[in-house]
Amino acid sequence: MEQAHDRRIHPRYELRPMYTGISVRKLDHELFDQKGHAYDISIGGIQFELDEIIEPGTPVEMLIELPFIPGCNELGTTRSVLVGATVVWIDTEEPGPIRMAAVFNGFADSTALDKLTQYLNTSDKRAA
Repeated sequence: MEQAHDRRIHPRYELRPMYTGISVRKLDHELFDQKGHAYDISIGGIQFELDEIIEPGTPVEMLIELPFIPGCNELGTTRSVLVGATVVWIDTEEPGPIRMAAVFNGFADSTALDKLTQYLNTSDKRAA
């Protein structure tokens, strides 16, 4: 049996979906009008679910609420990270919310990148 090759550059880490909320907006929308949850994340992208499909190739902006890390105050008062991303795949096989994945195109600022990097380096999580 042939083994699939993992094309990811960055390691992915599992998140607790009900505790990692995301807000998403298409770039032609003014408001973050879709809410969902993240399943896994890396410095390069995220797997998440929403109630409505966003077609692959669609650029979006995402506000990701990183889970609280006990004993880690370095993340500052807010745990949100704002990123630009492009949806790369959708899974419509399962009933209910639609699973999707997006690759990050850029971070709102260096603080957002630092916050996600620190979260990935300090939290106790499992590889996805």
